[in-house]
Amino acid sequence: MRPDELPPALQRGLQPLYVIHGDEALLALEAAQLIRDAVKAAGYLEREVLVVERSFNWASLQEIGNSFSLFSNLKLIDLRIPSGKPGIEGGKALEAYAARLPDDTITLITLPRLEKTAQNSKWFQALAKAGTLVEARTIERQQLPDWIARRLAAQQQQASAEALQFMVDRLEGNLLAAHQEIQKLGLLYPPGPLDLAQIQAAVANVARFDVFQLGEALLAGDAARFLRMLDGLQAEGEAPHLILWSLNEELRTLYQVGMGRKRGTPMPQLLKENRVWGNKQQLLPRALDRMGAVQLRTALRQATRIDRINKGLEQGNAWDAIRLMCLPLLDTPNNK
Repeated sequence: MRPDELPPALQRGLQPLYVIHGDEALLALEAAQLIRDAVKAAGYLEREVLVVERSFNWASLQEIGNSFSLFSNLKLIDLRIPSGKPGIEGGKALEAYAARLPDDTITLITLPRLEKTAQNSKWFQALAKAGTLVEARTIERQQLPDWIARRLAAQQQQASAEALQFMVDRLEGNLLAAHQEIQKLGLLYPPGPLDLAQIQAAVANVARFDVFQLGEALLAGDAARFLRMLDGLQAEGEAPHLILWSLNEELRTLYQVGMGRKRGTPMPQLLKENRVWGNKQQLLPRALDRMGAVQLRTALRQATRIDRINKGLEQGNAWDAIRLMCLPLLDTPNNK
C-alpha cells in the first residue's frame, strides 16, 4: 500500500508484520511513526529496536521475538536494515521469522529503496506474503500540487493553483525540506487562504534535482523547468559529463524510435525494444511530434563536441554548450 493508505488500514486493525521500503525518506519515517503510535495505543508498550549492522547477530531476532517480558505481554520489534541487504544469513533468518511470526508481537521492518532483484528475493517475498508492505515512492512533479495542498489543508490553510505551482518549482525533489517549508507557512500565517505574495515571501528555494530527471523535462519540452534544473545541478557541483551522458542517451533513444516509427514499426514495440518505461512512454511519442530527425542529428553532433570539451580536447564551456544543444528541442516560443 501507499503511505496515505496506511491510516485507515491501521484503524481497521493491526497486522503482525509491517514492511516499509522506498526511496522517499520523509514518507517512510512518517509511515513508521504512524505504526508505532497505533501499536502503542493498542497496548504494545514494550519496544525492541534492532539495527542491522555488519556484526549483527541474526539469531537475536528470533530470540527476542520468543522471549517473555516482565513488563508487558504485548511487544513491538522495530527492525531496521539501513543497507537493504541482509546477506545470506540474514535472508534465511528473515524467511524463518516470516514463516513463524511470534505471538503477541508486532514486527516493523524498515528498508531503503530496493532494486527489483532484492524485491524478488526469497526473503523479501516471504515478508511480503506474511505481512503488509508499505512502499514510500517518490512524489513525482505532477503529484506535488495535490500533495502540498493536502499538507496545507491539514494545517487549515489553502493556496491557489498559481501559488501551488510556485511552491512546486521551489520544492521539487526535496520532500523533507518541502515538509519543513509547509510547516513554516503554518507558523507564519493564520488558518485560511494564502496568497501568492505570502508564499513567495516565505518559501525558500530548496529544490533538488536528479540528473535523470533532466531527460524527462527534455521530452516534455518544458523549457523553464529544464533550464531551472540545469542551473540547479550546475550550482550543486554536478559533473557536466554525467549530464551530457544522460541527455545523450535520451537523444539516441529519440532518434532510434523516430527512425523506427518512420519505417512503420508499431510504437509499443519500439518503446519495448529501446527500454522506454514509465512516464516516458507517454512523453517520448509527443516529443517526436515536436522534434525532427535533422534536429536530433544536429543535437547528437553537438553532444560529440561537448564530450571533447569535457575531455579537454576542445575549448568551450560545457554547461553553455549543453543549453545551446537542448534549447532547439524544447517547447520555447521561438520553436512554436
